[in-house]
Amino acid sequence: MKLFAPAYYKDFKCIADRCRHSCCVGWEIDVDERTREKYANLSGEYADVIRESIEDAGTPHFRLALGERCPHLDESGLCRIITEYGEGALCNICREHPRFYNDTARGREAGLGLSCEEAGRIILSSDTFGAMEAIGEIQNADLPLGFDPLPERDRIFALLTDESLPYKKRLKLLSRAYGVSLRTNCDCAWREILSSLEYLNEAHRPLFAAYSSKRKTDKATEKHLLRAFAYFIYRHASSAESEDELRSAIGFSLFCEQLLASMVRSDGDVFDCARIISEEIEYSEENTEIIKGEFLF
Repeated sequence: MKLFAPAYYKDFKCIADRCRHSCCVGWEIDVDERTREKYANLSGEYADVIRESIEDAGTPHFRLALGERCPHLDESGLCRIITEYGEGALCNICREHPRFYNDTARGREAGLGLSCEEAGRIILSSDTFGAMEAIGEIQNADLPLGFDPLPERDRIFALLTDESLPYKKRLKLLSRAYGVSLRTNCDCAWREILSSLEYLNEAHRPLFAAYSSKRKTDKATEKHLLRAFAYFIYRHASSAESEDELRSAIGFSLFCEQLLASMVRSDGDVFDCARIISEEIEYSEENTEIIKGEFLF
């Protein structure tokens, strides 16, 4: 089976110590069983440090240090496991982040998560979200046999790139075509839903209170909003297994785009606002399902 990815995927490379929002801070990092066994047999001066840093209660994971930092993150922001043993010694989650995968009728698709600072810069700066490239082959993957959302995704991307229409008009046509509307809830109701979510960083809660159906954006910001919306469609609609799931994924994408527009209007930094939305909503399965559930009938 072929592995596909958006054309911008190949441009990604971790910026390590130059990252202002390290994925090695604030996240509990699970250690998969295969890597756990590798660490058990590791030799060298740093091997004991790695083994002693693993908490085995429940799912094995690295015991976070002061400031919720990964214990292997040095003062300059580099990973000691990489500097001591190379990237091949990383556990699965560290090696793969911020990548994600969806199995589709055309093959497996890879993507980059918007919660990563560098991935977000690439995603929000690229107009090639609809251009897919084969990047490799994989084995032992089961293709979905039922509902195929990719033709609808192609139609959505075609509409999004139709520059003969104002951006706001494109969103309205898409909303009408799939029978999803953010107006099923008033702004106060959406803000109440956002307030009820579980937050990784409580400092982000007030930012989400900026949600509003009112829009005031310039052309440059609209470009970023369009690319962010296309990203949400790519990540969430591509794996839909029914028309209802497709509709809720489109609704989720419209909501995240509107939330981003609201936060940008209030805060101004589209890249950081997009990262926060992805971190707090997308990377919480519970929060994602709460939003998607608002579009299930």
